[in-house]
Amino acid sequence: MAVRSMSDKELARLEVLRDLDSQRLTAAAAAQLLGVSRRQTLRLLKALRTCGVEGLISKQRGRPSNRRKPDDVRATALAIIGQRYADFGPTLAAEKLRERHGISLGRETVRAWMIAAGFWQERKKRRRRIHQPRYRRDCVGELIQIDGSEHRWFEARGPMCTLLVYIDDATSRLMHLRFVETESTFAYFAATQGYLETHGKPVAFYSDKHSVFRVAKAGVTGDGMTQFGRALHALNIEIICANTSQAKGRVERANKTLQDRLVKEMRLAGVSTLEAGNAFLPGFVADYNARFAKPPANAKDLHRPMGPRDRLEDAFSWQVERTLSQSLTLQYDKVLFILDPTEAAQAAIGKRVTVADYPDGRLVISYQGSPLSYRTFDKIRKVNQAAVVENKRLGPLLEMIKLYQDAQPQAERSRKGPKRRDQSGHMFSVG
Repeated sequence: MAVRSMSDKELARLEVLRDLDSQRLTAAAAAQLLGVSRRQTLRLLKALRTCGVEGLISKQRGRPSNRRKPDDVRATALAIIGQRYADFGPTLAAEKLRERHGISLGRETVRAWMIAAGFWQERKKRRRRIHQPRYRRDCVGELIQIDGSEHRWFEARGPMCTLLVYIDDATSRLMHLRFVETESTFAYFAATQGYLETHGKPVAFYSDKHSVFRVAKAGVTGDGMTQFGRALHALNIEIICANTSQAKGRVERANKTLQDRLVKEMRLAGVSTLEAGNAFLPGFVADYNARFAKPPANAKDLHRPMGPRDRLEDAFSWQVERTLSQSLTLQYDKVLFILDPTEAAQAAIGKRVTVADYPDGRLVISYQGSPLSYRTFDKIRKVNQAAVVENKRLGPLLEMIKLYQDAQPQAERSRKGPKRRDQSGHMFSVG
């Protein structure tokens, strides 16, 4: 029974000492094989002759380690973990015990305690995942992976929302985070504009095939390019769409870490709204990068500064083209735009003009880069009697339109474009 409880090292010692005892080895040779002094070898031989194999088994076997933490420290730490950090990983739990409670423990100690208490599962018991490695880019700003992660970021304290994540491929550094209601084109417009104003223009963005970044058929803006792709093209930034989620594994793994750490950090800070969350993010990003960012293979930063021709406000607007009719009218989002009969407008008759819809609600119609003044008529809003009376020249026409609208079901606007045409009256002028 004693032999079965011996360690591999003790069993190896037993074989060498038996050879020494039977004089098949000299004391010097046995000491060299055991890696101890000649005197210690003779002590071990004496213990074997006196007590048998029991003399070679360590006396500390089964006894508590001299470096073991006191039982009250373990009990206190586990009580705090069970109450506040039961779903934290051992590394994060050890950090919070040190930062918030003044209990300094090694993460492996916390890991062992959490496994024994049932708060954590050993790695070998988890399902093994296979990852195909992809080499990092060499420089910061060479490739920025972007993704939107819809999650209960505020748990039950706030609404479901999406976190837009921008992470550098060369360093795994979080470059920009932003909470938005949904993963939409205008949300990416605002977040990307904030990124460019802070860091400059990267060489390329790397995304999935979300409809914001890629379309299955041509015709969205004339050449199969999405509004976001058009904006990046205007700024000389490449957009690359990954074929699989594994290809952009850097940002996918960052999302999993954020869904763990960021959720819990905001829980501890009492953050429960998008506004408070966005205010909380800069400090979290700095701490995250200090812990997890890697040094780049090449110290050169490939971000390019913004130039005078990089007009972010114009680039990040929703732009479509329309053909101007002979009567100087065009339609956009079920609104009729009536252009003023200027020389520039008359020169654009039968030509393609650009309608730029800005995030703040402004709308500009231009031809060859020159804005054109216009009036609007909303085809969804119903004409009321006041509008008929106030417009003497168009009164009979408006009266007819009003009668027709009263007989029709309520129409809805397009779901493809931004919904910002509800800010004006039935007919108004815009310079």
